[in-house]
Amino acid sequence: MKKEIRVRFAPSPTGPLHIGGARSALFNYLFAKHFNGTLILRMEDTDQERSSREAEENIKQSLKWLGIEWDEGIDVGGDFGPYRQMERLNLYRKYVERLLEKGKAYKCYCSEEDLKAERERMKQRNEMPRYTGRCRDLTEEQCLALEREGKRPVIRFRVPEGRILTVNDLVRGKVQFETDGIGDFIILRSDGIPTYNFAVVVDDALMQITHIIRGEEHLSNTPRQLLLFEALGLKVPEVAHISLILGKDRSKMSKRHGSTSVAEYRKRGYLPEALVNFLALLGWAPEGEEEIFSLEELIQNFSLNRVSKSPAVFDLEKLKWINGYYIRKSPIERLVALAVPHLQQAGLIGEELSAAERDYLTKVVEIVRSNLSCMEEINLYARQFFIDSIEFEDEKAKGLLMQERVPEVLELFQRKVEGADEINSREAKSILKEISKELNLGGKKVFMPLRVALTGQKHGPELHELISVLGPARAVQRVRNAMKQVRKG
Repeated sequence: MKKEIRVRFAPSPTGPLHIGGARSALFNYLFAKHFNGTLILRMEDTDQERSSREAEENIKQSLKWLGIEWDEGIDVGGDFGPYRQMERLNLYRKYVERLLEKGKAYKCYCSEEDLKAERERMKQRNEMPRYTGRCRDLTEEQCLALEREGKRPVIRFRVPEGRILTVNDLVRGKVQFETDGIGDFIILRSDGIPTYNFAVVVDDALMQITHIIRGEEHLSNTPRQLLLFEALGLKVPEVAHISLILGKDRSKMSKRHGSTSVAEYRKRGYLPEALVNFLALLGWAPEGEEEIFSLEELIQNFSLNRVSKSPAVFDLEKLKWINGYYIRKSPIERLVALAVPHLQQAGLIGEELSAAERDYLTKVVEIVRSNLSCMEEINLYARQFFIDSIEFEDEKAKGLLMQERVPEVLELFQRKVEGADEINSREAKSILKEISKELNLGGKKVFMPLRVALTGQKHGPELHELISVLGPARAVQRVRNAMKQVRKG
C-alpha cells in the first residue's frame, strides 16, 4: 500500500509571512491536497532573539486568510508534537548523544576569535572558509580539562571526507555535492539549542515527512542534512527545491518589486483568491493557456513535474490584473465591506453608516469596481462621489471646458436634468444621446466636457452611471461650479 504523503511548512517566526514563504506554503498545501495527504505546520523558533509569538500569529493568520489550512501542527495538534522547536529540546539532545556515542560527532571548544582567524587564513590562501577539525581528536581527559577552565563546547558533526553525495531533486533532477568542501559543522550550540540543519532533520524524521518542498536557497543545506539522516539511520524524504523569485528586472526581489508581507497585500485590498492564483503561477506552469484558477482547480491540476527550475518573475502588473478580475467577479456586499476602511481612513465616509449611506456606497462601488486593481484604489475613483468641490486633475482637463460649444453642452444638460427627483442609468444614457443629436456633436465632444465638469477627471466610470449615482441636483450644481471655475480662469 502506498505511504501517505506528509509535507510540512516550517517557517521561522521572526517576522511576517512574506511572498516567498507564502508560495512555499502554497506549493506544499497543493501537493498534499492533490494526493489527499497531510500538511504539517511547525515553527522553527530556535532564533530566540528574533522569534516572537506575534510573528507566529501573523504567519498563522496570513495562511488562514489565503485559505491554506494545515491538518496537523500548531493550534491543531497531532501525534508528532510538540510543533515548536524550543519545546522539543530534549528530543534533539537524545539524537546528539547517539552521534557522540558513535563517534560521528564531537565536542569543540574553539573560540569565535580562533575560528575567525582560521577563516581569514583560508581566505588568504584562496581556500573555501570552513572548519578544519581542530578539536576532532581531543581525548576525554582533554575535554574535561577544558571544561574545568570554564569552556563550554559546541557539538560538531564529523563530516566524512572524499565522498560525493547525490540527491534526485524532484524539480532540479540529479544534484551532486562533494563532502570535502563542507567542513565539520555545528549541530548543537553551547547553550543546548540545536542548529537549523540538525533540528530540521530530527523533526522531519520523527514527523514522518515524505516530501520536503522548499525554496532553492535551501539547496546548499541539503548535503549536511543528507549526512545527518544517514548518520542517524533515518529515512531520507524526497526533496524538491523550487526556484527563486526575481523582480521584473531579473534582479533579486526587494520591496520595490513587491517583496512585502501577505498582511500588507491584504491591507492594500488584494483578495486572497487572487494572491493564491498569482503565487501558484510563480514557478508552476499549468497545461494550456489558462491563467485563472480557483484553489480547488489548483489542487486538482498541481504537479511538481510542471514546476520550473528557472527563476520565477514577480510581475506586480500581472498580480493587479488577476486581482482586478476577482474584484469584478466578487459579490458587491463583499467589496463594500472591503472598501469601507479605505474610505474611512481617507475621511470620505464616517465611522457609522446609515442604511441610506450604505445604499449610496453600494452604488458607488458597483460602478467603479471595473476600474480597480486593488481595493485601496477605491479612494481614487470614489472620491468624486463624496466631495462636491471639483478639482481638475490637470490643465488639460480644465482646458476641455474651454473648447468651443462646451457652454451649449453644459447648459442643455442642466435644462434636461434640472428639477428631476432622480434619474436612472438608462434615462441618463438617453439624455446624453439627445444632447449629442440636438447639438449635432459627436459623443466625445459631449461626454468629455461633461465628465470633467462633473468630476474634474478625464477618465472614470461610465458617464450615464455616474450621473445616475450623483443624482440630478448634485450633477447640476457641479456643472455650475465647474463653469464658475473656468470663468475665473
